[in-house]
Amino acid sequence: MSSTSNFEVRLATVRDAKVIAEIHASARQAAFKGVVPGEQMPAISVDKSQAYWRDAIEYSEPQVWVALDEGAVVGFVGFDRSRDKGTPNTMGEIWAIYAATSHWGQGVGLALWDAAREGLIDEGCTKVSLWIPLGNERALRFHDLAGFKREMTSIKTVPVGTVKVEEIRLKRDLS
Repeated sequence: MSSTSNFEVRLATVRDAKVIAEIHASARQAAFKGVVPGEQMPAISVDKSQAYWRDAIEYSEPQVWVALDEGAVVGFVGFDRSRDKGTPNTMGEIWAIYAATSHWGQGVGLALWDAAREGLIDEGCTKVSLWIPLGNERALRFHDLAGFKREMTSIKTVPVGTVKVEEIRLKRDLS
């Protein structure tokens, strides 16, 4: 993957919480169509999501960065130490990474990944992981290209509304 990008990436502010929640809801809904065809992703309450992201931004848990296109927020990434039990303190995790569907395939994800990688290195992390639904081919392909490796023994089933979705953990070194 090339690290060239036309998107500015900066630390999120509390004022960004609403657009982050809107991007999260719409991009998650669009991505879910490929995970469970014919099923509707349970809607995320934008108000609850906005409150979650406002708190995350305020308390830096996780750290939240946004990508801008001509001053407008078009994507975000949340990252911090891994939440998985038994992982060392040097293991980071991408908690969420989403781009507005209007900007899919334009380099927003790459710009956000670059910012998260740098932020995790600054925090002393040497490795990073994330969880992705097995049916989310777009996200799996993106992270494969970014150097993540699938951890086949990590596959787990998680409930998402009325359906169950298989997720897999991906990992890579940060160096």
